[in-house]
Amino acid sequence: MIRLINTLLGLALSLTLICCHSTRKLSTAVNKKDTTVISTVSNVKDSSKLLAEIKNDIYKNHIDFKTFSAKIKVQYEDGNGKQPDVNAFIRMTKDSIIWMSVNATFLNIEAFRILVTKDSIFILDKLHKLKSLHPISFLEDVAHISLDLHTLQELIIGNPIYVGDKIVSFKKTENRILISTVGELFKNLITISADNDLILRSKMDDLDVLQNRTADLTYGEYESLAPYYFPTYREITVAEKTKVDVILFFKQYEFNKDLSYPFNIPKTYKLK
Repeated sequence: MIRLINTLLGLALSLTLICCHSTRKLSTAVNKKDTTVISTVSNVKDSSKLLAEIKNDIYKNHIDFKTFSAKIKVQYEDGNGKQPDVNAFIRMTKDSIIWMSVNATFLNIEAFRILVTKDSIFILDKLHKLKSLHPISFLEDVAHISLDLHTLQELIIGNPIYVGDKIVSFKKTENRILISTVGELFKNLITISADNDLILRSKMDDLDVLQNRTADLTYGEYESLAPYYFPTYREITVAEKTKVDVILFFKQYEFNKDLSYPFNIPKTYKLK
C-alpha cells in the first residue's frame, strides 16, 4: 500500500512521464485506411505559421479551472502483480493546493490523507497512525524527474504536459493528428483526434538513454461539461527498471465549486 501511495504522488506525474508499453513506430499508430499527409517542420515553407497552427491544435481543449474535485477508482499492477483497488478523492485549487484522500476499498476505510502545496507535501498514514512532512522535491524523488505543483495538477486535470518547445514533425490523417515534440527531458508523440482536437495519447521517451524511462498515457471516454471536454478514463503504462500499469476511472468530478481541505493531525500520530 505504501508503494501505491508513493505512486499516486509521483504517478500523478511519473504516470505520464515515463513511457512505453508499446514501442510501435509512428507509422503503425495510424490507421492504414487513413489518407496521410506527413511533414517535417523544416520542409514547410511557412514554418512559423505551421507551428502556430500545431500548437493551437494541442492546446485547443486546454481546461482552465479555478477548483476541481473528483472521485477516482485506481487499478494498479506492478512487478508483484495486481494490487487491491483504491478510491482516491481529489480536490484542487489551481496553483495553490492539491488534497487527496485514499481509501482502501478492501478495508472500507481511509488509509491516507495527503496535502500538496507549492513547497511541501504532508502525509497522514491513518493505518499506522503516522505523519510525515516532505519538501515538494519529494515528488522528484518518487518520479525521478523535475516536478512541481502546477505540472501535477495539469496531469490530473487532463491537460497536456511536457510538450516540447521544438516541434519536429507532424502527420495528418482523416482521423488523427500526430505531433512529435522535443523538450528538455522527453521526446513526446502526441495523438489528437482530427475532428475535435481532443488528446487521445501522449507517448514519451527519455532523451537520456541511460535513464531509459518511458511512459504511455491514453485518454478516453470524454464527457462534455461545458465549456470543457473531460477524459474520464486514463490508461497508463510506466517503465524504467520495472513496469507499472495503472487505470484511472473518474467516477465523479466537478469544476469551480467551493471546496474545503480538511487536514487535522491527531496529537497521537507519530512523526515518521
